[in-house]
Amino acid sequence: MDNNKVIGILGGSFNPVHIGHMMIASFLAQWGYVDQVWLTLSPRNPLKKDPGALLPDMKRLTMLNIAIKGSTNLDVCDIELTMPLPSYTVNTLDLLASRYPDYRFKLIIGSDNWAIFDRWKQAQHILDTYGVIVYPRPGYPVTDTNVDGMEIVDAPMANISSTFIRNAIAKGRDMEYFLPNGVHKYIVEHKLYK
Repeated sequence: MDNNKVIGILGGSFNPVHIGHMMIASFLAQWGYVDQVWLTLSPRNPLKKDPGALLPDMKRLTMLNIAIKGSTNLDVCDIELTMPLPSYTVNTLDLLASRYPDYRFKLIIGSDNWAIFDRWKQAQHILDTYGVIVYPRPGYPVTDTNVDGMEIVDAPMANISSTFIRNAIAKGRDMEYFLPNGVHKYIVEHKLYK
């Protein structure tokens, strides 16, 4: 089983995908924490009360596909778009594991999500079965470092969020350098987040 390809699952609304997402995904794949990262689009996060100007799934999926174009170790996963709502990560991981028995899956989350991980559905099952890679987010230090199934990575931090991007675009700011190649152009051409 240890010879199986390890796929990191980085889930999110990606509303929109930005360089912070791409940085962490690229870092984890290139530094060997996983073999590949699948950016997994979530139609609706059950822990987010207000998703805030959530674009239709297909527009967010298009931006993800633009963002990973040409990458050999990043891919897009749209499995949650076919699953019942709300999407729970444990259900996604279990379905992926049954569909791809030759792969091992690991969940990737920021330290902000780790702080509320005990509120996730079947959090212990996720830790025991898949494992969780935790990357740093500004303002969310990880204090409980000896948790079975959890690995903290010393990844570069970017204090950037999709909310920041949306608000900046709404105010007419140029976000070209905050977004992956091609995503800014797509947002401008389709007049998104205005």
